[in-house]
Amino acid sequence: MSGVSPRFFVESTFRGGMSVAQKTFFARKEDALRERRWYLVDARGKVLGRLASQVASVLRGKHKPNFTPHVDTGDHVVIVNASEVFLSGRKTTQKIYYRHSGYPGGLKAVSAGKLLHERPVRLVEMAVRGMLPKNSLGRAMLRKLKVYPGPEHPHAAQKPERLEL
Repeated sequence: MSGVSPRFFVESTFRGGMSVAQKTFFARKEDALRERRWYLVDARGKVLGRLASQVASVLRGKHKPNFTPHVDTGDHVVIVNASEVFLSGRKTTQKIYYRHSGYPGGLKAVSAGKLLHERPVRLVEMAVRGMLPKNSLGRAMLRKLKVYPGPEHPHAAQKPERLEL
């Protein structure tokens, strides 16, 4: 194996004393696109953080055997009933989301409870976004997330499979 980078090969020794070089598998973007599936998640009564972490894992593709960190191997996820998600503890009053307009004194703050009441879709999207990579790959993964406040969604043509979390 001289001249071959050890980064891509693992040398295994068997009982007979033979050594075999094994290649590390990397998924290609074209293969990942062909294998994409659609999942439907009902958020009714689910804890927001646990729901977001499991959805982020599906969006990344970590549930698949061909997971590759630098390729978007994940699936599409449709979340319904986002307005009925549950926040544990006293997060409805104590958890604060901040944003800034860019102007002096432009800091805006809103509690998680108020955000859940007024814009539940935004709350779920922000929770999932925080659990994805902070780069262009993470933004591509986030585009595969569809969140709706009620039980109806326009993705029936994609035949999403129900995903129990």
